[in-house]
Amino acid sequence: MKYNWELSDWPQFSYSTEKISGRLYDFAQQTGEVNALLKALPGNLRKETLLETILSEAIKTSAIEGEFLSREDVMSSIKNNLGINKIAEIVKDKRASGIADLMIDVRNTFEAPLEESRLFHWHVLLLGENRRVNVGAWRKSDEPMRVISGGLNKETIHFEAPPSALVLQEMKGFLRWFNETMPGGINELKDPVIRSGIAHLYFESIHPFEDGNGRIGRAIAEKALSQTLGRPVMLSLSKIIERNKAVYYDALKNAQQSNDISDWLSYFVDLALTAQLDVKDMIDFTLNKIKTFDLFKNRFNERQVKVLHKMYSFGPDGFEGGMTAKKYISLTKVSKATATRDLQELEKLGVLIVSGGGRSVHYILNVSQIHD
Repeated sequence: MKYNWELSDWPQFSYSTEKISGRLYDFAQQTGEVNALLKALPGNLRKETLLETILSEAIKTSAIEGEFLSREDVMSSIKNNLGINKIAEIVKDKRASGIADLMIDVRNTFEAPLEESRLFHWHVLLLGENRRVNVGAWRKSDEPMRVISGGLNKETIHFEAPPSALVLQEMKGFLRWFNETMPGGINELKDPVIRSGIAHLYFESIHPFEDGNGRIGRAIAEKALSQTLGRPVMLSLSKIIERNKAVYYDALKNAQQSNDISDWLSYFVDLALTAQLDVKDMIDFTLNKIKTFDLFKNRFNERQVKVLHKMYSFGPDGFEGGMTAKKYISLTKVSKATATRDLQELEKLGVLIVSGGGRSVHYILNVSQIHD
């Protein structure tokens, strides 16, 4: 079997939008609704939603590659970069700083053409401390570059990228395509999802770096969306991809067999639409959080406030494993009786929902509308 880059029509991608036109319209509509919701939010809530979106993308794009980062480290890095922290917080994990800096740079430079130097800069941000790979340069190894998923002895080869000797030529073609299809370009692509989907597939097919291609490829997809929309996009593609990585890799694998990419774009528009709807859930979550603290500000004790802030900090996906009496004790340094009483009070107020029983009892946030 020949891969897409080996075919005579590479990289002249062809596709039909007949089956996805409705979903493309839905994405545009949802994007407009999200922007309207964001504009209606007070400045502090708008900033909080932005921070959560960047945080989610940074953590999930790393998790797709099997790299699990501390939420606290990534959030501190984002706040340091945005100047929110008056005194920069110390971040021990350089990987957290790197991916956070990359996410911010993608947003800050979304309007600019994509250049080789920018991609090298992103690569250095990601892998500057990694001495096992050639950082800030195209791959040079004679070994085949294969995209693989799965653990040891259970590896699945999804596709093989062009040999290193062709990378420079292929990337010149990719960068030319990207910049010619941007707003005002000679081959402008007006639909943001179509352009983003092609950009991601095109880059991933070349796989120009020794490592970090997935994370940079998803950053390129976000840049293409933002650039075509004319504003930084508010969604996390990686969060949705990470929920079902197998489907993502299958879609990439299938797209390597032909340069008719209709099926790939069908997958990608579903991905983008789900990600946009997810942001609406996040906005609702943020509003519910503010309403909860405002409604019960005179009924929460300091311990409950501390624990709730901790639970809400994990976003709509929730505090892993829920809140238990044991975790409550660890966070507040109180007795088991006090922890149990505090949690039961929060349940009675409707702020928490109890789940499980006996030793497995735990509490999760009530993300529906709170009423006094």
